[in-house]
Amino acid sequence: MFQIFTNFANWLTYQVFGLPIETKLADATQFFIEDVSKIFFLLIIMIYLIALMRASLNVEKVRDYLQKKHRGVGYFMGSSFGAITPFCSCSSIPVFLGFTSAGIPVGITMAFLITSPLINEVAILLLMALLGWKFTILYIMVGMSIGILGGVCLDTIKAERWLLSFAADALNRGQEQLKNQVSTPLEAKKLSLKERHHFAKTEAIDIFSRVWKWVIIGVGLGAALHGFVPEGWIEAHLGDGQWWSVPVAVFLGIPLYSNATGVIPVMESLITKGLPVGTTLAFCMSTVAASFPEFILLKQVMQWRLLALLFAMLLIAFTCVGWIFNAFTAFL
Repeated sequence: MFQIFTNFANWLTYQVFGLPIETKLADATQFFIEDVSKIFFLLIIMIYLIALMRASLNVEKVRDYLQKKHRGVGYFMGSSFGAITPFCSCSSIPVFLGFTSAGIPVGITMAFLITSPLINEVAILLLMALLGWKFTILYIMVGMSIGILGGVCLDTIKAERWLLSFAADALNRGQEQLKNQVSTPLEAKKLSLKERHHFAKTEAIDIFSRVWKWVIIGVGLGAALHGFVPEGWIEAHLGDGQWWSVPVAVFLGIPLYSNATGVIPVMESLITKGLPVGTTLAFCMSTVAASFPEFILLKQVMQWRLLALLFAMLLIAFTCVGWIFNAFTAFL
């Protein structure tokens, strides 16, 4: 489905604007157009559809799974949904907003948000061809574990108190609506199609009006940095596998921005030129899931305290993953 955005960006960049192919300006422009159009589409459509479903369905069983006895299943479901959806970190944020407004607990939503950019079906196939099935399975397990553990930690400390007011209000409204649906399960069914459409449209417009400019700023920063991966410096200075090379690689990945599919060729190049697997993986995970553009967008729904906590959790997780993979590379 997302190929249409790639085709649109290619047409606008190379035919309408007439930019030369394989230049940095053309790459940045194409990247910017594709990601902005895709995120805007997701932002409007996903929030509208989730709000429409919320206004239409009795979700008592879902609420039981996600909020009460089966919270552990909820974390796994959130992480699994993140693993099977082809979203980059910035594209995942519209779905994150939709989940929040639907009253789904923050920890489960964060399990989705953390896992989604790390794992997708294209990345899995490419990793399988590049490093084999053992590494790929371990990568999937590690990516989902990071998402689940991150969700558990954030729920434990009640991270919802550090959402910005409009996001916290949306979460509270969604949870209150779920409670009302449980107590009066037939009430939601009495809403007319027009009323459900009005509710969903209002929700989508409200959230879109708050974050659209930050989408442009965040993706614009990512586009400006797109393609600038200092391979030569990284392999020259981090190729010996010292313990400190992993956290350095993680910090080097932060200013960059790519999706899991786009970073695989970089991973292949670095590994081929001698960079340890764990160091390479830590660098690429940081590029995909802890980039500046993503955090610029997340700042529009999170207070600084929650943003800093999430950032620290990801950096620590990626560093530990790098150390683990470097230690056990011989067994993969």
